[in-house]
This record gives sequence, structure tokens and C-alpha cells, in this order.
Amino acid sequence: MALRVTPGMMHLQLSRNLNRNLMQMSSLQEQMATGRKINKASDDPVGITYALRYRAELSSNSQYQENADSAHSWLDFNDTVLGQAGDVMQRIKELTVNGSNGTNPQTALDAINNELTQLKSQLLDIANSKLNGKYIFSGQTFDKMPYNENDPNFDAKKVVTDTGDISYAVGVGVVLPVNLSGNEVFGGGDPVEADNVFAVIDNIISKFTLGDQAGAAAELTHVDSRLNKILNARSEVGAKVNRVELMQNRLDDLEINLTDMQSKTEDADYDKLLIDAKINENIYQASLSVGAKVITPTLVDFLR
Repeated sequence: MALRVTPGMMHLQLSRNLNRNLMQMSSLQEQMATGRKINKASDDPVGITYALRYRAELSSNSQYQENADSAHSWLDFNDTVLGQAGDVMQRIKELTVNGSNGTNPQTALDAINNELTQLKSQLLDIANSKLNGKYIFSGQTFDKMPYNENDPNFDAKKVVTDTGDISYAVGVGVVLPVNLSGNEVFGGGDPVEADNVFAVIDNIISKFTLGDQAGAAAELTHVDSRLNKILNARSEVGAKVNRVELMQNRLDDLEINLTDMQSKTEDADYDKLLIDAKINENIYQASLSVGAKVITPTLVDFLR
């Protein structure tokens, strides 16, 4: 049995085809306006899951990059401060050697003591160094000054600093501690270590005050011991700096890869869009032209 095609059916089919062409044109125009081929989940249900995953990973990667930058800044500052402490220790060693040669009068020893006192104050300033408002040698209690001279019971050599780690997450499952405690750098205070830098300076000053040059010379062993520990701490910081830089390079590479994959998933191909838009426009114009011929003339047309 043959299917009877009525004018109403032809009009309905024409309307459907025109609407479909209009929807395709609207979709192409939206992609050209946003620059993305996925603007809603229905555009590509599978692609949107990958796109959201890439966005989440890029967001995490960005936070890791910020953490790595902060860790690098902290370590760089630590390296600078340890270098300053090492320079002070070298000067203390020079003064002790000069004062212990057996030919210095007491006035010369007093002058050396005056400089040693200033060097001790300089080491205290270094021990209380701050970065972004945080005391770097105060462990997790970074809001408290580790060597607080305003404390009425203050004795630099007996100070016990917090040993908690300041750590930064610089990658998935990668947490890097970046701080050193004051006692690690300058010597423990409970009990007072023999090479505690403040105890050593006090001993040298005391010996020179009494004119005991041999006793001051005996402290050189402790000066060398503490200087070596500061140098070792600095080398440890340098190793961590190298690792952070490697992590930064890795995170930068990961960002490039994730951005590229996100672009392939989400971004529209403008060249292809322009061609498709032109083709769709031609199809729509052709549909309108054919539709005008398909629609049966009405009685109104004969009354003209």
C-alpha cells in the first residue's frame, strides 16, 4: 500500500529540517564565540569527564608550583643566613687565633673581646632571622622569637628551640621539610653542647678577660666543630634546593602536558569551525529555497 504524502506532512518535515539546520548553526556559533567545542555536558559526555579531570589536575599542579616556589624561597634564605653565620664564625676563629699568639697585651685582648661581643650580637640577629614574618629557626613555633633577649632569664647558650618541621607538599606524595632549628645550627641548650656557639664565645671572652690566651686557644677546637656543622647544614640546604628545582622543572613539564591534553579535549578547531559554519549556512539557505517551492500555493496566492 502506497504512503500518501499530504501537504501537512511536507510542511512538518520542512519545519523539522529547518529547525535542525538552525540548531546546528547555533551550536557552531556558540563554539566560535567561546572557543571551546565542549560547552555543556551533552556536547560530549565522555570528553567532559576528561576535561574536568584535566582541570582538577591543573589546579593541583598550580598549588604544587606555588608550594615549590615558597620552599625554594625559604631554602634560599636559609642558605644566605647560614652563609652569614659561617662568615661570623670565620671571623671569631681569626680573632681567637690572633689573640692567642702570646704576644698580645691585655689592651689588645680587651679590643678583641669588644669585637667578639659584637659578633655574638650579630649571631643573635642571624638566629632571629625572619622570612615573611616567620622566624626561620623557631621550628613550628615560627611566630615566636627563638632567642628573645627581652626575656629576663635569657641566656643564649641555654635556649632550646622547637624541633618541629616546616614542610611543603611539592608533588603527589612528596613532602619536603625545609627548616633547621636554632639548636641544629648554633648548638643545643639542654644540655649545653661543648661547641654551642654562644657558649664558645662566652668562654673565649672570659679567657681573654683573664689573660688566659692558652685557654682561649683551646676553644678553637669547638669553633672548628661548630663551623663544620654550619657548613654541613648549608650543604644539606643546597641539596634540598637542587631537589626543589628538579620538582619545579617536573611541575612545569606536567603543566605543559596537561594544558595540551585539555586543549585537545576542550578547544575548538577554528579552521574547521569556519568551514563547517559556511557549509551549514549554505545548507540552510538551500533549505529555505527548496522549502519555498515545496509549500503548496494557497487560495490567497490566487486572489492577488
